[in-house]
Amino acid sequence: MVHSGLVKELARECGFEISGIARAVPSPDSDRYSQWVARGMAGTMGYLTDRRAHVRSDPKLLLPAVKSIICVGALYNTRAPSPEGIGNRELGWISRYAWGDDYHDVLRSGLTTLATRLQAVEPFEFKICVDTAPLLERSYARDAGLGWIGKNTCLINQPLGSWFFLGEILTSLELEPDSPPPDRCGTCTRCIDACPTEAIVPSADDYALDARLCISYFTIESRDAIPEAQRTKIGPHIFGCDICQDVCPWNRKAPFSEEPHFQPSNFAPPLEKLAHLSGEEFRLLFSGSPVIRSKYAGFLGNVAIAMGNSGAAKFRDPLEKLAKSPDPTVAEHALWALGKLNKEG
Repeated sequence: MVHSGLVKELARECGFEISGIARAVPSPDSDRYSQWVARGMAGTMGYLTDRRAHVRSDPKLLLPAVKSIICVGALYNTRAPSPEGIGNRELGWISRYAWGDDYHDVLRSGLTTLATRLQAVEPFEFKICVDTAPLLERSYARDAGLGWIGKNTCLINQPLGSWFFLGEILTSLELEPDSPPPDRCGTCTRCIDACPTEAIVPSADDYALDARLCISYFTIESRDAIPEAQRTKIGPHIFGCDICQDVCPWNRKAPFSEEPHFQPSNFAPPLEKLAHLSGEEFRLLFSGSPVIRSKYAGFLGNVAIAMGNSGAAKFRDPLEKLAKSPDPTVAEHALWALGKLNKEG
């Protein structure tokens, strides 16, 4: 018979550092999510606001027979391969989660193995979810005891920090649920104070992430030109942002992952090299990486802004080329970057 202790034992054997069980009931956070959507904080991310927003209100809409949610976390904190990549403004900064292979495939594989091993003990209905499924996964991960949701809206585990990918198995098994840990952010506001674009905003008696101000949203999700007022604040970021996690005190002693799929293959690449990539070269360089999500034109536009923020005169030539791009957003970003370099001499 499957029990919660066996689930956690097998989850660790399948590569998940943390795991727990949550009840498969509507989350109290559903109302907060609806209010967040109503305030327009999802920006243009339609997959968060369309009919799938309603599906997030109840896990039974994903699996009618569900009774328990097995929640897992895979640590992705890996060592930077070269310290000179940090702070060098002639290099493009890629968010840590995208240094290695696409985590969706890695987590789905691990969850499939976990479900298969559990089914060998006792048959049950199940559905595997990674973050593409319409499920309030951080809320259920908190309920499963994996951590609390911090002011930066990341799930934080007290001994291990916040560098985790989350995944779930919705199951018809009746499992003993875990309890949520206490919120240990206290009066700390380091993530709020450090965010260059002030994207972490007050919300009722807590905080919310306004995607419309987030560097990750600008450099990954949005297909529009980045607002001019925000471009300087983006600095060298070309895909995502880790600032609110980098400054979190709970990450000071975060362990490193040895998972081969998460090890860095595209860490802080030279901006000049990136500016000259063809569409095919972009796809080959970032094949199997989350960076592909930004699309070729969006990526070049991000590179142009990072070049403008670098202050390096050597980027004028590649920016002149990007300014002639047939894509209007790439051209706009490149012209802005040239203007910034010219002003700075």
